[in-house]
Amino acid sequence: MTGWAHDPITSEGSARWVGALNLLLLGGLWVLYLVGQRRHAPPLWRAILFHVTTALALITLMGPLDHWAETSTSAHMVQHMLIMVIIGPFWVLSRPFPQWFHAGFKYQTGWHRIVRISQYPLTLAYAHAAAIWFWHLPRPYMLAVENPWWHWVEHLCFLLTAVGFWWAVLLSGRHTRPFALLAVLFTLMHTGFLGAVLTFANTVLYGEARSIQDQQLAGLSMWVGGGIPYLIAAVWVGHQWLSDLERRLQTAEIARR
Repeated sequence: MTGWAHDPITSEGSARWVGALNLLLLGGLWVLYLVGQRRHAPPLWRAILFHVTTALALITLMGPLDHWAETSTSAHMVQHMLIMVIIGPFWVLSRPFPQWFHAGFKYQTGWHRIVRISQYPLTLAYAHAAAIWFWHLPRPYMLAVENPWWHWVEHLCFLLTAVGFWWAVLLSGRHTRPFALLAVLFTLMHTGFLGAVLTFANTVLYGEARSIQDQQLAGLSMWVGGGIPYLIAAVWVGHQWLSDLERRLQTAEIARR
């Protein structure tokens, strides 16, 4: 039976250190949240969402899927999709920063910078796109497959840019909402195009040992499975934008009376 990959106990060499680093970072954030949760209780649904998402992150990065991703393009793509369209937005929706701050992680200057960056959804979408396309080029992709440290860097790039992107989209305000909608549609289009490239390519792009059928399944995972969250986000942001416009029109009409 396939065990956990990059396990700090049973793995060897670089994989052991990568597993230890993953466990240290995710476990540290989890402990800080638990401490902060006792001092500043979040809504129950947000707390549950954070704990479930953090557990999913541990399983995604250290579980059997990470082991399968070394030899399967489709498994590797599922891992990427979990990081970018499940873990990233769910962490954003859980809003863990107040709990981390109340646990003593109070770097207000850094927090204000994060808030300012989130006012530029298209810029964050471009950064996220650059990470996606770079790490899906054949050479960087195989480098990440063959080297645990580069695999860790790849996941870090996906996670950080995904969290920034979803933060700007899901928590967009009245003034940034139109740009957030454009950011989602842009991401939907370019990830769909990349998925289509993988689906219809007539040659294996990621190592001769991988089958064309496995690559096509990976493409469909990104094209169809990965596209659904972006479509949902586009509908939600579009609805919020139209609601903003309707309120502004109603306010203007009342002011004219």
